[in-house]
Amino acid sequence: MTDPLYSILIAVIKAVIIFAVILQIVPLLVYFERKISAWIQDRIGPNRVGPIGLLQPLADVIKLAFKEDLTPQGADKWIYRLAPVLVYAPAVLAFTVIPVGIDLQVASFDVGVVFLLTISGFSVYGLAFGGWASNNKYSLLGGLRASAQMISYEVAMGLSIIAIMMTAETVDLNEIIRQQWGSGTLGLLEWNLFKQPIAAVVFIIAAFAETNRLPFDLAECEAELIGGFHTEYTGLKFATFFMGEYVAMITMSGLMVTLFLGGWSVPWVEIPTSPSMVDMALSIGFFSVKLFALLFFYIWIRWTLPRFRYDQLMGIGWKVFIPVSLVNLGLTAVAGVLGWKWLIPLP
Repeated sequence: MTDPLYSILIAVIKAVIIFAVILQIVPLLVYFERKISAWIQDRIGPNRVGPIGLLQPLADVIKLAFKEDLTPQGADKWIYRLAPVLVYAPAVLAFTVIPVGIDLQVASFDVGVVFLLTISGFSVYGLAFGGWASNNKYSLLGGLRASAQMISYEVAMGLSIIAIMMTAETVDLNEIIRQQWGSGTLGLLEWNLFKQPIAAVVFIIAAFAETNRLPFDLAECEAELIGGFHTEYTGLKFATFFMGEYVAMITMSGLMVTLFLGGWSVPWVEIPTSPSMVDMALSIGFFSVKLFALLFFYIWIRWTLPRFRYDQLMGIGWKVFIPVSLVNLGLTAVAGVLGWKWLIPLP
């Protein structure tokens, strides 16, 4: 087998594996979200379908698959059908550049961060198209809200990522991970979470807004817009929107782990130059632990904090996060000139 064909085959195999794993994580997230919300609200949660309710996600899929697939009168049929795909596909494609183990990713780009931001930004078209094509005023308002919200918080998120690139002096995600390991700090204090705490806080809050999760789910606010941009969607089209939200959560959590929490690096274990299978498995394991910790945080926040008003949402984005991110960029530039590893030098 020639080298190009072998490389293509390996890339396809990795893509299939990661795609299959993501598809398995989504129903688990749905199940755990229901269980965690029940614990927070002092309820029982799913406990009827299968042992301790484990088959509830499967029952939901069967229900959605056999629901009547309706198209609203006056809707733009082609755009109406395309919108769910435009929400789901960019989230999956964006995850392909995130390293889940030592140099283990579907697509390796020197400009991985730029590619990820570019692709993930396409999901806003799906939300806007879905709202507009449904021929429903509530759906249209939801799509407009989603567009304005994602564009606003994408600016703050982009500025926080620029601060990381200035600190690492690279846009290669694997290199950013390697720079977050240090033998003298147990492999922890070199994390960008400690080097760039302001960027980390801005990023995680912007990630909530980008994925339309509470307390920033104004695009599908039931009290005001029924269901927002997906009000008129049923069956598998609604399920695709639903899956797109959870895959976007996984992608944003993976990016947060990569940029701020050391990625696949293992604390107390030096990154090997020639990794063995054990090293690969260990790195994947630690990446997964960090990823699920952030996903738990996503769910915990959703069932803890109340929803913002829309004017508060936009005000925080433009009047707080963007100015703070710009100030952080200035501090990062000063720190770079002075040769500081951290924005505030540690003793």
